[in-house]
Amino acid sequence: MIGEAKLEAAPSGLLPASEGWFVVNVRDTAWMTNDRHGSGCRFENTNLPFPEVGFNLRVLNPGQSNAMYHRESHQEDFLVLAGKCLLLVEGRERELEAWDFVHCPPNTEHVFVGAGNAPCVILMAGSRSPEEDVFYPVSGLARRYDAGVEKGTSSPPEAYANAGPFRAERPPEWDQLPWT
Repeated sequence: MIGEAKLEAAPSGLLPASEGWFVVNVRDTAWMTNDRHGSGCRFENTNLPFPEVGFNLRVLNPGQSNAMYHRESHQEDFLVLAGKCLLLVEGRERELEAWDFVHCPPNTEHVFVGAGNAPCVILMAGSRSPEEDVFYPVSGLARRYDAGVEKGTSSPPEAYANAGPFRAERPPEWDQLPWT
């Protein structure tokens, strides 16, 4: 029988502190915020990552990207829950709104950029594997949105060298989000 994981308080909410199943509300889970890449909750502890599938919520203000334009060797899926954003995918730009679903097969180049005049909330899911490869290609389109690298790299620290740190805090616009 699988036991219930213990949840512990972190600076910005609850994180699982042991293996097992658990229930946590988005209002209560731990969040991280970055001025360039928005805010997110991963529902998992970096010391206890989900081994097969990762889930997170991202909150993007207009102009913020969720990441640097990239491709991964495993599939990812995304569901816009609130607001508007731009999907930059394979060199194209596509406007998305609430309830739009995006499927990215392995090696699909992509990034999301907040749009409109309110925060955008995106549910993100992706498979996990120790053999996963990521690459950050040069993209003029992504660079126009400050979401692209100057030089292609497979090194996340190199791709995010100018991103600034993530802070353990909830999104600044917390009171505008659907779950509050």
